[in-house]
Amino acid sequence: MSNSSPSKDWQKITTVEEIPVLGSRVIQAPAGQIAIFRNSEDEVFAVLDECPHKGGPLSQGIVHGKSVTCPLHSWNIDLSSGCAAAPDEGCAKSFAVKVESGVVWLNREELQATHG
Repeated sequence: MSNSSPSKDWQKITTVEEIPVLGSRVIQAPAGQIAIFRNSEDEVFAVLDECPHKGGPLSQGIVHGKSVTCPLHSWNIDLSSGCAAAPDEGCAKSFAVKVESGVVWLNREELQATHG
């Protein structure tokens, strides 16, 4: 008997294969538009699709390593924390991600938190 059910606290979002390498997919949730990124090592990250600078669409940025460069003003955002690299300051909300057998899960509670 499993001591925790993935479907209780986690919501299935997509599969790793459905996210382009060095790209992203965007989902709509009560928390807002969430960009789900995949880097060249098949690591998956999820952050609010708004740069902390001017709200640029991070999902359209260039992924490199564990960061994405905002397409508007070239801010580099750490995909693990959602925070801008120095000297820039500010953070986009990041979301907990779990990958099991190629399936991407996001924390249900975080997804339901209303954006604002």
